[in-house]
Amino acid sequence: MAMKTFRPITPTLRFSERPTFEELTKDHPEKSLTECKKRTGGRNNRGRITCRHKGGGHKRRYRIIDFKRKKHGVAATVEAIEYDPNRSARIALIKYADGEKAYILAPHGLAVGAQVVSGEDAPPNPGCALPLHKIPPGSVVHNIEMTPGRGAQLVRSAGVGATVMGFDKGYCQLRLPSTEIRRVHATCYATIGQVGNPEHMNAVLAKAGRSRWLGRRPTVRGIAMNPVDHPNGGGEGRSKSGGGRQHLRSPWGQLARGGKTRKKHKAGERFIVQRRQK
Repeated sequence: MAMKTFRPITPTLRFSERPTFEELTKDHPEKSLTECKKRTGGRNNRGRITCRHKGGGHKRRYRIIDFKRKKHGVAATVEAIEYDPNRSARIALIKYADGEKAYILAPHGLAVGAQVVSGEDAPPNPGCALPLHKIPPGSVVHNIEMTPGRGAQLVRSAGVGATVMGFDKGYCQLRLPSTEIRRVHATCYATIGQVGNPEHMNAVLAKAGRSRWLGRRPTVRGIAMNPVDHPNGGGEGRSKSGGGRQHLRSPWGQLARGGKTRKKHKAGERFIVQRRQK
């Protein structure tokens, strides 16, 4: 995917970088593979805000993605590459030989007309899903299961990919995009290739309105508030920078810098071979 820039006729267009969408081949989704997506606006069932800075945005329908790839041994043809408003990656509409259709994440380089298949005997081509023990070391994979049969949970964002490092005692060692090296059971399924839309990170919104279209509401700094609204509020002028006796905190008093938030005894701790690099 390429990015396009604009002549600086207005202040917004001066810095704006937007995708060209030239890789898309269909402009509307397969209706049978979508469902209604309820919007909460960041509120819980009591109407209280539990997640700040959410609300508004364009209406969306959820695209049902096949993260399990359970139809083993049946070849499917890529019919279209589509836009998905619910994720940064593009999605591919595939049609199996028996007529069934499904959505999968579109890997980089997957084109209309290509054949994809899942199962132990599948070829290691982009878009094909195989168990990790069937994938040669050094391969780049995405859409990785953490538990056999549960469906893919790891490496699903635009442009990312994990590297198969090796195998040991029924487990596969993967280098994740965060540089963490993690053990995953060798019978878990993964899809060959890097997730498509690698230029997603280069997009520049350039104006507040485009954030609102995405459902992102404004964020106000704590030090700009009053003491009744935030622990960092108040003071005459800019009196608080977090470098002296006063430390930056969340609205509920939790330290915003330096405090460890990860649980000490997580169940998946034993699968981490090497922590991510800081």
